[in-house]
Order: sequence, then C-alpha cells, then structure tokens
Amino acid sequence: MRQLIKSKCDAYFDEVVAIRRQLHQHPELSFCEKETAELIKRCLASRNIEFQSDIAGTGVVATIKGASVRPTIALRADMDALPIQEQNDIPYRSVNEGVMHACGHDAHTAMLLGTAFILNDLRDKFSGTIKLVFQPGEEKLPGGASLMLKEGVLDDVDLIIGQHVYPDLPCGEVGFHAGPYMASSDEVNITVKGRGGHAAKPAERDNALLAAAKIVSKLSELYPENDNSNGLLAFGSFVADGTYNVIPSEVKLKGTMRTFDEIKRKSLKDNILKVAKEIASEYGCEAEIFIEQGYPSLKNDVKLTEKCAAFAKEILGEDKVKELPQLMTAEDFAWYSQKVPACFYRLGTSNPEKGISAKQHTSNFNIDENSMRIGIETMVWITQALSQLDKK
Repeated sequence: MRQLIKSKCDAYFDEVVAIRRQLHQHPELSFCEKETAELIKRCLASRNIEFQSDIAGTGVVATIKGASVRPTIALRADMDALPIQEQNDIPYRSVNEGVMHACGHDAHTAMLLGTAFILNDLRDKFSGTIKLVFQPGEEKLPGGASLMLKEGVLDDVDLIIGQHVYPDLPCGEVGFHAGPYMASSDEVNITVKGRGGHAAKPAERDNALLAAAKIVSKLSELYPENDNSNGLLAFGSFVADGTYNVIPSEVKLKGTMRTFDEIKRKSLKDNILKVAKEIASEYGCEAEIFIEQGYPSLKNDVKLTEKCAAFAKEILGEDKVKELPQLMTAEDFAWYSQKVPACFYRLGTSNPEKGISAKQHTSNFNIDENSMRIGIETMVWITQALSQLDKK
C-alpha cells in the first residue's frame, strides 16, 4: 500500500505543483476566495468527486466514500491569503496587488486536492467516508472554521486532521504535539478617557495618557513576556493624539491575550478589567474595555495525535517525525478541535540551500515544493490507516 501511495503521488505531483502555483499567483483575501473555490470545484469535478459549495460563503466540502460508511474522517485545508505585497522573484509571483499567499494556504489547498485524487483512486481499498473541507477565512475573525461548524460540516464526522506548512522544520520532516498545542487568541481594546487640556495646567485637566501608560506597565508586570505560565498579554498599539503641551482627552490601547487554558483565559480577562478601571479611576479618568473573543485553544487529541505520529513514522521513517513544543500563535482549526477529536500537525517546508527560509506572514515567504509530496503521502497514509483502525 505504501508503494502504491508513493507511485500515485509521483503521478499527480506535477499537477499539484501547477495548482499551487496557479493559486499562489492569484491569491484572494479572507471570505473573498471565489476564484479559488472555482478552481477547487473544477479539479473535483474532473475526477467525479462529489462536493457541495458555497458553504460559509466560499467553502467547498467534498466527499469520498470508501468500502464502508464509517468512520467519517474530515481533512481540512484553508484557502485565504494575506494583505501583504509579495517580494519574491518567482515566475508565479502574485499578480494581485497587496495580496499574497504568505502563510502557505495555497499549498494546503493543492495538497488536499492531491490527497483527494489519490483517495478517490483508492476508495475500494480503505474503509469509511472522507470529507475534504476547503475552508475560507482562516486569517480573519470570527474564523471560517466557526462558520463551517455552524453549517453542520462536522455533524457526522468522527475526527478531523489538519496539516500546516512550517518553515521551522526542513523539507522532508513533519512535527506533532499531543495535547494543548496552540493558544487561544483574544483582541484587547482599552480606551482611557478624561479631561484633556494644557500640559502646564494640571488642575484643569486629567492625564489619560499617564493612566494608560500605568495600565500597560502594571499589566506587563502581572504578565511578563518571559513567563507565559498564566497567559500572554502584549500591547501593540498606544495612540494618544496630543502634542508638546496638550494632554489628550482620550488614549486608545490595543493588544492581544493568549492562553492554553479556559480558566486562565477568564482570569486574564477579569484582571484586565479590574486593573484598567482601578488605575483610570486613580487619575480621575474612566476606562472602557472591550475584549473581542477570538479563537479558542487548539487541543490535539492525545490518543489520535499519537496514532498519527506513529503512522507518519511508518511512511516517512522515524527520524523524519519530530515532537514539537507548544506555540503561542493561534489557528481557527481550534474550533474544530473543540467539536471532535482532532490532530493538527506541521509539514516542514524550508530549504536554506535553495534560499527558502523566510518565515510565514512575510513578503518573502515561500516553500520547497518538494515538501508537498511529503505532505500528500503523509496525509493519505494517515487517513487510510485511521480508517482501518477506527471502524465503528
């Protein structure tokens, strides 16, 4: 079976690369992935793979039925690009001004299509049903995953697998982490309001700027950057539109808060509210706090992830499968992991010898396209192996 999968991957590899380059050259922002969805539908239709479209906007969900109905395994790829101007000097550089596939979602989509082609060819050799979830809007709140869930995409699913490119690993390797893997992510907005006025007349005004600075300082003491045991809190925007001798009446703060634990997540929110209001009051000001809930923590089911890592070793070799640390970054795949057992793993894509080492969300990000061969082989092998193990 392994050799059959590898030969199938070889047969489809050039087509998958062409698909990835087409997507890379024509990226679309979150929830605007119309042409991307059309390409996916054409590819699926060319193999007579059943699909539903226009889910959560531009989402596409395909179904491949194996030798039995159960289990139902979902495989997910995200489709959206980022508002970044590409700087790569490559023939398939983005032609859409200010939009770029800087996170690898073009490769995710192309690899899932390649996986679909192979599983469709092998549908009489595995059990269960495979749902291929092509998801919009991973990069933008509330996250396309949450909208797909509302559409019932996982209602009949037993487990879900996600694969994401990862320049921190070299091409040829994959990485897993069992248990809580990626952090929840919430957006913190604090507005401190008071009487503005002349800097030289403190009796006639408050000092919202000083209050805001103390709020940032106090919260940074409570949640230091070098200790994330109680969560991470970092402010990236401090806007006080005064001048040399004018104290502004309003100061706006923006930041992010992240945890791996819902109890700590609530505690962090409560402390932000308490500290901001108390300090603002000390300076005769008021604090308005709005914390927009983002993605929850991504929790990899321990048993499922251990199985997937073991299967990956079978197809790639033990030395090519790494154990990864937790990450404070966030992913909307987390919504799926709250619904059904999930495994979200990483695919190494860097190759310094080819000059491919830039990180994601940068204007020079690219992948060694040979990594897509590894990605397809791994996902097909894991999927068919799980379908045999988890019959119901």
